Amino acid sequence: MITKIRYSTKDMVRWTRRETALFLLYAFIITFLYEYLGFVFLDVPWTPIALIGTAVAFIIGFQNSAAYGRIWEARKIWGGMVNISRSWTMMVKAMISNEYADEPMSNDEIKYHVKELVYRHIAWLTAMRHAMRQRKNWEIFEKHKTNREWSRIAYIPERVTSLEDDLLLYLREEERQYVLSKDNKAVALLNLQSKHIKELKERRMIWEFSFLELEGVLKEMFDLQGKSERIKNFPYPRQYATLSHSFVWTFLVLLPLGLVSEFDNISSNVHASFPLISEYFVWLAIPFCGAVSWVFHTMMRIGTVGENPFEGTANDVPISTIARGIERDLRQMIDEDMDQIPSQFPEKFNVQM
Repeated sequence: MITKIRYSTKDMVRWTRRETALFLLYAFIITFLYEYLGFVFLDVPWTPIALIGTAVAFIIGFQNSAAYGRIWEARKIWGGMVNISRSWTMMVKAMISNEYADEPMSNDEIKYHVKELVYRHIAWLTAMRHAMRQRKNWEIFEKHKTNREWSRIAYIPERVTSLEDDLLLYLREEERQYVLSKDNKAVALLNLQSKHIKELKERRMIWEFSFLELEGVLKEMFDLQGKSERIKNFPYPRQYATLSHSFVWTFLVLLPLGLVSEFDNISSNVHASFPLISEYFVWLAIPFCGAVSWVFHTMMRIGTVGENPFEGTANDVPISTIARGIERDLRQMIDEDMDQIPSQFPEKFNVQM
């Protein structure tokens, strides 16, 4: 289960169209003032601009590397949830039995307990994905207009149905009310799992060593939950993000002031050989400024949208798809009718959420 993204050039141009238009307009204004109105003071030496550009490239590279690290760590955590979920289901199916029971249960009762433990685990995954989708003050993806456009057209399940409604599918009403009364719903669900297997152990439906194994699996779930919450609740350090934003825009403002005069010098050098070309050569600074500005700004935006891998962007970890995929696996493992198992969440624009 991986994020499937097939960006086209059209998608990227659409995503950055407003900034691209701004860069081209700004470069046009500087070129017009320099060429036609004689504002030759709009000439900044190229060397300091190049030095600033080098520093900006380093800090953008650091930001993108850090953002990718957060995404990759989140992907490994949710990959671990896939493995632990399958192990949990396999173990409860194998370990709940009448082998050591003083008062044996019927097969239907055993299946009921297995199903309840599996469904409660699916409820835990559901609570986790809802918790990871909750907005934080430092999550800035939707502050940008084109990002908000994406959010409106994307299918983000946690914004379509509430946790309260989703839990109706997996929990008894008294358990659902108990879970919803707690601040951390996922912790409450794991606590219920531990209580359930303890009761089965006391009825000798689970051997004591099997009980310890299952408790160990629950501990691993707590570990994975804590790691996921750490990424969600600890933002990318804002001082780095703020400096990156400021440095990039400083460079973008200075860029045409140095590049226009450079193209003007080139036009003077080629005048003798190509007089017609040299007359308009300075205007080539506009597309070149636009291209360089687009590259730097787009790289900064890519790093920015990757800082928080659970917001629901096209590049985030597809936790909804992962959770639904796990649910389908587990319900098939307990031999449920395929017609009763929900289908995978729909993809929009070849992107899993």
